[in-house]
Amino acid sequence: MTTDYTKVFQDTDAVEKYENVTYAPDSYASQINERQQDYLRTLVRREFGPLAPVQHDFACGTGRAIRILHGLVREAHGYDTSAEMMAKAAEVGSRANWHQVAADGPVPHPVPAGFPAIVTMFRLLLNVDSEIRDRALAFAAKALPSRDSGVLVVENHGNAASVRHLRARKHQGQRWFAELSHEEVSSLFERHGFEIVERRGFSMITPSLHGNPVARAVDAVGRRMPGSDSYAVNVLYTARRVHA
Repeated sequence: MTTDYTKVFQDTDAVEKYENVTYAPDSYASQINERQQDYLRTLVRREFGPLAPVQHDFACGTGRAIRILHGLVREAHGYDTSAEMMAKAAEVGSRANWHQVAADGPVPHPVPAGFPAIVTMFRLLLNVDSEIRDRALAFAAKALPSRDSGVLVVENHGNAASVRHLRARKHQGQRWFAELSHEEVSSLFERHGFEIVERRGFSMITPSLHGNPVARAVDAVGRRMPGSDSYAVNVLYTARRVHA
């Protein structure tokens, strides 16, 4: 896990690569994004009905989660440490109010909205240390002070129980890539007063298998099997505050 993750996307070349290579059409990441879009849009319609929520997207990057919910939220707010990322988000058509936040220090305040909210956090937890994870969940707790305030949706794109784990190896006493278990995510949520109400997997294979048609066929079948979320590589957790 890189400890300087928040510094990576201060570089415009890194931002361009993220938007145009990582999320290129038909890439591993973009296909997962399409599946997540179907899930999130269904979730918002189910949870909020005709009362459109406010979206708070923490570590918003180029606004992928914001674009996913275009037309279903009354307003969106993106929070990130990288001005370059948010500039790219606006450039590619993400519609939101942008808020640059510090990489450390006090927990940022969500913009008061007066309506139920959906808080989204994508591709964050896996890439940062435990202190930043706790800071992110503390932000979510501010935005969602009670159970009826709305929902939190968090992505783990490196489930430790998935096939991705088989590629893990030791390098100078540390794993060469980060992993998060369902138990670690659940414990993080519990520390901040959240309980997971739904868990959904979006890929059973790793990026290295994405070009293999047999692997992709197996993935399509596997994702439809009961309990597949336990072993999926990419997982979304939907949570609510425990107390009323």
